[in-house]
Amino acid sequence: MRDLPRKLTIEQLADLFEGRTALVEKLAQHEDPLGSAAAMIGDLTEQEKLEALNAHPAIGALRLSTRSAAEQGTDDDPATLAELERLNRAYEHRFGFRFVVFVNRRPKREIVPILRERLERSREEELDTAVLELMAIAENRWRRS
Repeated sequence: MRDLPRKLTIEQLADLFEGRTALVEKLAQHEDPLGSAAAMIGDLTEQEKLEALNAHPAIGALRLSTRSAAEQGTDDDPATLAELERLNRAYEHRFGFRFVVFVNRRPKREIVPILRERLERSREEELDTAVLELMAIAENRWRRS
């Protein structure tokens, strides 16, 4: 496990966050980008949050980055995958952005009830939660790399 770095390049951050977004550009300006990420959520516009979330692959998607595939594991039960696909569509329809959760190597079947519960929240609450989850994923990726 690695400690959090004091400085990361845009390319390193883009790898951790699944793309070069406005969030990544802003983080790259910080001396301690991952350490200050959660605190800067309030400074992001809604559009910047949406861009960062929508750059991340959907849980259970067939096409994933190497990192996401390893994190999401191999729980490929057809019923679970179908339910995740249905719930992901419902989530994106309700909130207008992708569901992001720090899977932390849990099987996909354990994510289904989390997704159901998060569908009951307000959009504002869910937007901030999803961005915090994205930050946790990036920090974990750095520590594991």
